[in-house]
Amino acid sequence: MNRLARTVAATALATALALVSGCGDSDSGTSARGDGPSSEKVTYLTSFGNFGRDAYVWVAKDKGYFEEAGFEVDIKPGQGTGSVIPAVVSGRAQFGPIDLTGGLLQMGSGQAEGFVAVAAVQQRTMAAIATTEGTGIASPKDLEGKRLADTPGSVVRSLFPTYARLTGVDAGKVSWVNGDAQTLMGTLAGGSVDGIGQFVVGKPTVEAVTGKKAVLLPYSDAMPDLYGNVLITSAKTAQQNPEMVKRFTAALLKGLEYGLAHPQEAAGILKRNVDVTNTASAAAELELMAEYVTPPGSGSAIGTLDEGRVSKSIAILEDAGALPHGGMTPERIIDFGLVPKG
Repeated sequence: MNRLARTVAATALATALALVSGCGDSDSGTSARGDGPSSEKVTYLTSFGNFGRDAYVWVAKDKGYFEEAGFEVDIKPGQGTGSVIPAVVSGRAQFGPIDLTGGLLQMGSGQAEGFVAVAAVQQRTMAAIATTEGTGIASPKDLEGKRLADTPGSVVRSLFPTYARLTGVDAGKVSWVNGDAQTLMGTLAGGSVDGIGQFVVGKPTVEAVTGKKAVLLPYSDAMPDLYGNVLITSAKTAQQNPEMVKRFTAALLKGLEYGLAHPQEAAGILKRNVDVTNTASAAAELELMAEYVTPPGSGSAIGTLDEGRVSKSIAILEDAGALPHGGMTPERIIDFGLVPKG
């Protein structure tokens, strides 16, 4: 195993250990700082561990954007959409990013309620199937007869039947096995599966762990209208303290914008806070993510959400049978009054 692969493996282990501590209840009230006015304590969950794709929250903290907005932020590693939603709804965390499509599927099927999206992180979905050269997978149709792994309830896995239908794949000929965030890439490297659920920005890490050239099948090729991650909070918080939500969102997006403009510096900030970070991989993830946050030619401002596009996303999921017709609307999952204006 090369040095980069060892470092990435250590990152995964550290994430696992951090997750053991969980997202225990925290005081989300206000507390007086000795050197200034009172600040609000909030807990923030990352989308998926502490990889480069989530470095922007550490940037916002390191650069003082949260402090300037009146927040003391405790950042904890998340484990994907399926874990972030219940933590936010229960109050164990006040904010966190989830994949919007995953949120639509959970809310539309009655699995989750009580949360709202207040800003976009990525204007396009980053969901993908990741594999390596030599597995015989170069196109969606090649997935038939293959064995894939992902965490239960992940957006990649939940959305796969829709992706399969749109790309002409017989989903019944693809088998899935359970994995977790820390072991997925090692499972792929070990050859026990042919592919894994992953975000497109995970390409550098896949190559570092497996020692092979990565092959990705992005869901956005078949579903370009789908958003990626969005920032959520509880419906209760959004209703009772909208101005607090706006202040937090603005500070976080400021960190996102700075991190994308300075990926090497952002990777260094992540390294200072998460010691096992591989800065090369973290910076590469941010560079890949930039075109999903502000897609070229889209005219979309950072953080904005378009009601028409969300309606199209719902229609795609309804037509694919992933959502019941007429049961979901954009306003049910997004608080457009809190979403940044373009």
